[in-house]
Amino acid sequence: MNKNIKLAVAGAVLALSASAANAGIVIPAGDWTLDIGGIVNTYATWTRVTGTSTAGYATYMGGRNNADNLSDGGTNRSQANMTTGLLPNYLSVSGTTRQNDLDVAFTISINPGSSTTQAGIQVGKLNQENRQAFLTFGDKSWGSVKVGKDLGIFASDAILNDMTLLGVGAGAGGLSGNTTTLGRIGNGFMYADWKAQIAYTTPNFSGFQATAGLTQAFNSQAIASGVTTTARGGASNAYEAKASYSFAANDVTGKVWVSGIGQKLDVGAMPSRPSNFTENPTAWAADIGANVNFAGFGLTGYYYSGEGIGQTVQFYGGLDARGRKRDSDGGYVQATYVLPTKTKIGVSWGQSNLDKIDANDGLTADLKDRMWTVGAYHPLTKHLNLVAEYSSPAPTTPPRYQTLPKTDALPRTPVKTSHPQDQKETRISDRREKPQPTP
Repeated sequence: MNKNIKLAVAGAVLALSASAANAGIVIPAGDWTLDIGGIVNTYATWTRVTGTSTAGYATYMGGRNNADNLSDGGTNRSQANMTTGLLPNYLSVSGTTRQNDLDVAFTISINPGSSTTQAGIQVGKLNQENRQAFLTFGDKSWGSVKVGKDLGIFASDAILNDMTLLGVGAGAGGLSGNTTTLGRIGNGFMYADWKAQIAYTTPNFSGFQATAGLTQAFNSQAIASGVTTTARGGASNAYEAKASYSFAANDVTGKVWVSGIGQKLDVGAMPSRPSNFTENPTAWAADIGANVNFAGFGLTGYYYSGEGIGQTVQFYGGLDARGRKRDSDGGYVQATYVLPTKTKIGVSWGQSNLDKIDANDGLTADLKDRMWTVGAYHPLTKHLNLVAEYSSPAPTTPPRYQTLPKTDALPRTPVKTSHPQDQKETRISDRREKPQPTP
């Protein structure tokens, strides 16, 4: 959510954290094998914001229904928060069994946040999520079927290869009371999100694997007098798919992937509809990415493009007031290196764009959101990492309209900004974890 902080102006953040997690507890239970795992992490963050305008920043820093903001009329402000990173805390229970020549498994997780903002209140904001509740069945000879709620298919590899996944990334400044920050979401890729789905995954054919499925259709959310829908995809689901090829040759390993999404947006009757207006436009997006690792170095490149898909989260700002689809694109590059001490250092840059259609569009200009991040990730033990990050997010085209994305973990209050400048964040963390099945 650096995207949030940059709404006002420039800033710097220092974050400290202590975290603990169990490494997984395996319990035989008759025909089943149960696995209990989890992550606990808390960051103490300090955000400094400077600039000539704080228009909309009070709304932003307050988050959704929060009162902790930086707008008291000045140009230099600081904010201290206690919050989780890009991954939330979580507790998951998984089970596996082999019955009637089928591998059957399930996963259920709960994802509480670490942050509260008011005495005597422990619930009621965005500090609790339920990201996973799914089952799978199949066989290595023909593949598997997943039914339930899990990470979406489109753009899933983009977030799984983001180095800020095990840190904080963007958005520590105004997110007290929430479950997560943003990492690089909205500054290089779209959020895959957590979706109800029915998906089929092929067997692994010497490194090649593909997944295709039906997922829950989402509503379009308005930005700058755009269209907010209430019927999602109407009678249609969203359609998502991806394909990947993983390889290993001597000391070189890597992965190449592509994915896509398509969904009809049921906008209903629209006022001021042009004669060529499609009442229910189909939004779509596609991406391509690659990751290569050799001699301790890791290189990642990613690009996406679409129409009507919006910015940051899916279908957020994808349509203008006439129901026309706005173009979106973006991507990120990332380089990491593992030192002899096993400390991984990395640098990444990314940008996401949402294009104004024409003079009749409510956007005052194209939206361009970019962010630099440098980080160091040191494993003290197998499940305990120390993390230090410095991020500098900024929009490139002021002035503009900007509203915050609407998901379970993010603020939902729209704001209008002018003359934003750069914001910088520095984070240091202490974190233990067992990797989630899907972050």
